[in-house]
Amino acid sequence: MVFSKAFAVAFAAIGGGIGIGLLGSKAAEATGRNPGAATPILVLSIILAALIEGIFILTAFAVSGF
Repeated sequence: MVFSKAFAVAFAAIGGGIGIGLLGSKAAEATGRNPGAATPILVLSIILAALIEGIFILTAFAVSGF
C-alpha cells in the first residue's frame, strides 16, 4: 500500500480534530464539576488547542518539504 503525503496530512488533520474535540469535551466536563475554576480551565484549553493545531501545521509543512 502506498502511503502518500496527502494521507499523512489527512491523518494529522483528523487527529488534530479529534484531539481538539476531546479537549473541549473534557474542559466542559471539568467546568461542570467545578464552575469556580472556569477561567483557568479556559486558559489551559486555549493553550492546548493552539499546541494541537501547531502539531498539524508542523506536519503539513514537514510533508510539503519546506
